[in-house]
Amino acid sequence: MGNKTNRRTFLKGAGAALGGLAFTATVSAKSVEDRYIVDLRDTAEGDLEGLTVVHDLSQIDIAVVEGDEKALRGMRHSKDVEMRYEVDEEYDEEDDEGDGDEDEDGTTSRRELQWDKHSQNTGEVLEETAGQGTRVAVIDSGAIPNHPDLSSPLNTDLSKNFTGDGGDFTPWYNDHGTHVAGIIAADGSNTDGVVGTAPGTELVALRVFTGPFAFFGDIIAAMTYAGDIEADVANLSLGVYPLPDNEENQTLRDSIERATDYAASQGTLMVAAAGNDGANLDNDGDVLSLPNEADNVMSVSATGPIGFRWDDGASSEEDGDGEVEEPLEDLRKPTTTPASYTNFGREAIDISAPGGNSVQNPPSDANWQYDMVLSTTVTWDDDDNMVADYGWKAGTSMAAPQVSAAAALVKSANPDAKPGQVRRHLEATAEDVDQPKYSGEGHLDLEEAVEEEIEHEDEEDEDD
Repeated sequence: MGNKTNRRTFLKGAGAALGGLAFTATVSAKSVEDRYIVDLRDTAEGDLEGLTVVHDLSQIDIAVVEGDEKALRGMRHSKDVEMRYEVDEEYDEEDDEGDGDEDEDGTTSRRELQWDKHSQNTGEVLEETAGQGTRVAVIDSGAIPNHPDLSSPLNTDLSKNFTGDGGDFTPWYNDHGTHVAGIIAADGSNTDGVVGTAPGTELVALRVFTGPFAFFGDIIAAMTYAGDIEADVANLSLGVYPLPDNEENQTLRDSIERATDYAASQGTLMVAAAGNDGANLDNDGDVLSLPNEADNVMSVSATGPIGFRWDDGASSEEDGDGEVEEPLEDLRKPTTTPASYTNFGREAIDISAPGGNSVQNPPSDANWQYDMVLSTTVTWDDDDNMVADYGWKAGTSMAAPQVSAAAALVKSANPDAKPGQVRRHLEATAEDVDQPKYSGEGHLDLEEAVEEEIEHEDEEDEDD
């Protein structure tokens, strides 16, 4: 897909952004003073005088502003919400003796360690389509443009920074977005690297992170922009839980749903991580998990194996389609096992996907990190230069991009499909793994989703 010009120019101001999910994470959120989300539907010209407009989102009749709350008297508004993630654990190749890709009995390529791709038979699926002609926006911590696995799919012209911290779309402090981007579209041209589920799609990195912080106002602006550039999918491996479902936060929730409605009208399917709190979202009282529980958002929980190559990191025989079979046949628990950290709930989860698993007190000699998801990462050298790297992370943050990439493949195979049709198709073709509380409509089945055509709908498509 060639570059598309955006139809709006966003007003930039002060802001911060959201940190990453790696393995399990503790999420905290608080309302912030002097920063507000304002409903413009009942405002008049001049009402915002005396306030600094951070994001002018007239497409959805919302503005994100800074200033004295007294200036908002009479206007419908909510305080913006700042989020912070405290990452418990992740695993980089530099922590692994021998860089994790070599064993005394032979060579194990990084692609052989991508159990998430092998379990979905991605090699066979890519013979049908690699996602050509589609665009996926990654609303996250940015992506490194010179990573050998990402330099081709990343559209640097459309990629943007929404935080107001003075930087561009590239990462600062946090490689979460680079990991997510590789899961979606690492292009496979680097034989020493990894491959994404949709290596033919175009990526747009929309940075909403400044270190471990985020404002929801910046995220909403990025969601709206994803619609402006007519992205086919927007991936949101981020969120906050629990957020009180009260009048104080109503404008915030409304603004998120206006952004998702607008994006859907522009052809963009929103896919979001369900969260890593191990919480039942169906029975959690008067609180919300956002954005995954908002309208027009596909909510994804995480699964993963236990025992993938724990005992043997050496090379295994590949079948005729390049898929490594043996390690997946010798697991302690299958790849569809609900991850220990994932949020769940029959009504709250639409689908599950590979996100990586965690094990308490694994054997000391086990390759326990292999149960997580291997993808592209970033390290920083002594001069603070970004260096392309690889590493393992686990979380619903890793599951959501599996679904986003699958949506890109379905859209590529069905160019006229609308976002609601793509979503329902992914749910209808999902594998029934008999765990609706954790997997909703089922577990992502990439082969079935791509091979089955979307049924024609006579009536006008309506997004949920």
